[in-house]
Amino acid sequence: MANLKEIRNRITSVQSTMQITSAMKMVSAAKLKKAQDAITAMRPYAEKLTELLQNLSATLDGDTGGAYTSQREVQKVLLVAITSNRGLCGAFNTNVLKEVKNRTDFHVGKQVDVYAIGKKASDTLKKTHTVIGFNNVIFDDLTYENAAHIADEITERFLNGDYDHVEIIYNQFKNAATQIIQTEQYLPLAPVTGDASAAADYIFEPSKEEIVLTLIPKSLKTQLYKGIRDSFAAEHGARMTAMHKATDNATELRNQLKLTYNKARQAAITNEILEIVGGAEALNG
Repeated sequence: MANLKEIRNRITSVQSTMQITSAMKMVSAAKLKKAQDAITAMRPYAEKLTELLQNLSATLDGDTGGAYTSQREVQKVLLVAITSNRGLCGAFNTNVLKEVKNRTDFHVGKQVDVYAIGKKASDTLKKTHTVIGFNNVIFDDLTYENAAHIADEITERFLNGDYDHVEIIYNQFKNAATQIIQTEQYLPLAPVTGDASAAADYIFEPSKEEIVLTLIPKSLKTQLYKGIRDSFAAEHGARMTAMHKATDNATELRNQLKLTYNKARQAAITNEILEIVGGAEALNG
């Protein structure tokens, strides 16, 4: 059994860890509320914009979308991996990295490169993939304008023919305890499914073609921004949950150490009493 000093040192260490994990949990909980409100407010707009674009595209010729909808033979694939800049958030980043590997295996025989958003993605994936670009500072100022710059860079690479297929991989926020890994086709635009005649009845000013070509870049920027926003909210939810569990585990360990300390202390006191009693008996004899 460890001596009393070693046990006291371990108790002190565990209590310090508890303070850190508890503080991180409270910080993530505070940030989660703001991030959750932002993504909850944005989803209806993003979904409605996508629905509007699909309804318009369904009534047009297949090549109206221009280069954005051109279905080329897939030889070069770009995966946009969205992770966090920091760890201590459970399997949040690991799930994205695993999905990148799965998509790489799916596109076997093709050139698969990565655009990393988040420090964890760039640090890990550069060991196994070609990282053609990364952005680690967007989470410091998460705005639509900053996300639009990234979307423009990715879109330009597709339009220039550098890549034939682009996918986004990120964690979708469901609640504080649940994150759903998502893989979305970014470019080319996915063909519209369903009956074109079911599209809503719109009055067009200017022409449908001009509206579609205006909406496509905006829709792409919004899709990427929504993915980053989703990932940002999911990160804080995952970190809050992970730090909550870590605090509970530290509390349980501290209680076990205190019990062990009390047992060792009681045993030491009992030994001292026995020695005193034994000494007194020896003197009396």
